[in-house]
Amino acid sequence: MDQPDGSAAAPVRVLLADDDPSFVESLRPLIEQQPALRVAGVAANGLDAIELADRLDPDAVVIDLHMPIVDGVTAVARLRKDHPNLCLIALTGDPATELHDAVTEAGADAVLMKGDLVDSLVQRLRAVRAAQEAS
Repeated sequence: MDQPDGSAAAPVRVLLADDDPSFVESLRPLIEQQPALRVAGVAANGLDAIELADRLDPDAVVIDLHMPIVDGVTAVARLRKDHPNLCLIALTGDPATELHDAVTEAGADAVLMKGDLVDSLVQRLRAVRAAQEAS
């Protein structure tokens, strides 16, 4: 995608946060196959996600809700406070609406079920690029 001045747009830098390495290794190539997206880093727990977001300054964080040390809901609340413009997408395999409501109230832009992930995630992350180009 090109900027109005003709230069290529920088890819959306995505931080992945999930304590399941096999899930991350499945998700990472799906994101990186999209020309406008790039994985900026990977965190295995909520605390690492917060620290990496502070250090890497990604455009978006895709975060699991059930993680060790700091859970996803708590991490989302902290990330929203510290990075108000960050796109925060929560992932879960847990269908509990109370959990979905809690992470939405904490500041998540979207809650996606892992089973419906690929189409919804890529669509949402592309929207980050469209919003960046519009501003």
